[in-house]
Amino acid sequence: MGKAKTVFICRNCGTEAPKWIGKCPSCGEWNTFTEEVIHKTSAIADTHFSKSNALPIRLSEVDPKSRPRLDTQTGELNRVLGGGLVSGSVVLIGGEPGIGKSTLALQVALAMSNFKVLYISGEESVQQIRMRADRIGRSNVNCYVLSEVSLQNIFSHLQQLQPDILIIDSVQTLQDETLESSPGSISQIRECAGKLMKFAKETATPVFLIGHITKDGTLAGPKILEHIVDTVLLFEGDQHYMYRILRASKNRFGATAELGIFEMLDNGLREVENPSEVLINKNNEGLSGITTAATIDGIRPFLIEVQALVSTAAYGTPQRVSTGYDVRRLNMLLAVLERRAGFKLATRDVFLNLAGGLRVTDPALDLAIIGAILSSGVDKPVTKKMCFSAEVGLSGEIRPISRIDQRIREAERLGFTGMMISGAYEKANISGKGSIKIIKVNRVEEAVKKIFSKE
Repeated sequence: MGKAKTVFICRNCGTEAPKWIGKCPSCGEWNTFTEEVIHKTSAIADTHFSKSNALPIRLSEVDPKSRPRLDTQTGELNRVLGGGLVSGSVVLIGGEPGIGKSTLALQVALAMSNFKVLYISGEESVQQIRMRADRIGRSNVNCYVLSEVSLQNIFSHLQQLQPDILIIDSVQTLQDETLESSPGSISQIRECAGKLMKFAKETATPVFLIGHITKDGTLAGPKILEHIVDTVLLFEGDQHYMYRILRASKNRFGATAELGIFEMLDNGLREVENPSEVLINKNNEGLSGITTAATIDGIRPFLIEVQALVSTAAYGTPQRVSTGYDVRRLNMLLAVLERRAGFKLATRDVFLNLAGGLRVTDPALDLAIIGAILSSGVDKPVTKKMCFSAEVGLSGEIRPISRIDQRIREAERLGFTGMMISGAYEKANISGKGSIKIIKVNRVEEAVKKIFSKE
């Protein structure tokens, strides 16, 4: 038996080297080379799935509507994909363990009853998949399941079944028998993903790949995996909360600014079509430290509840704790309040929380956070019919934010009667039905006076 061939492969870009190198010459990253046992053989030839020989064609003669998008029967997923599933596309779904990746994929397989769907799992048996399907409470006579990890066997079943949609759970469990490396290694992931991509393009079959993530929150495997696929979807959320967010970090067929919101229930994932209504507590009348912010994540406006608690510091050093919001920006807002508005917080503990377990980075939350802190500090509630949307600068100025008209319309739709924004907007930039009162402020001091105004 001959000596096994080993190569060193960069986890970031996939560059091969005969020996270990500290710095990758291609991508410039340090300590990314890992040793892989690799031995390719020509015993098993590549399988070709092409139904017709491709010929060059003028770009102007290509019909962009010859292959319409497929409806996944899941509105939030269609939104993130850009309107539906594109034929021949490869979609990679990544997320933490237990976040709901397999549940989402199985729900899509069961919902698309007009298509022949093949769900392949390398982690679960067909009995376990059936148990999950019974829990979801859906059925699809055109949904086929298979528990297999060998890529050659999978291609054999694909030739026989010829499905319309393929789902792989997960790509890290697949093994190409032409390689001697173990499943989940860089070479295995790269080869398996490349052959599945070739299958998708030649047969115009959409392929869903479920991927694991590392402890750093990045997709496991080489970076080339994200370059191969057409769309990369990240399933985010806290397991202690019920809401899940589906974001697109890469999408060749749509925008990456969209996001989908789901709610994890006992019978699977439920689409949250109106996130504003579930993120706002209707019974907070008379409670201090609570305000409502009009924010936008991607291109989707929604309103979120901001909660703050200001208390006397029990220890020498005051605490600054933030959940769902950058604690460094919170410290900046506290400094602005103390310096520009004279609100002393040097000896007070400040706790901040965004309802629903969501994490928001929109600077338009600044004014709502200041309002919640002031409300808790003086123990005086802010009317629940008032919302806020403005950025606060270091000099205490109230700065304008983007797409204010969309935020105003969302607040009007939910029945808010007042909205505090920056005074820098021209009247032409603000559009609405007129049922909401717009309160313009230019400085933090002015906002402090108007937050608790009876007008």
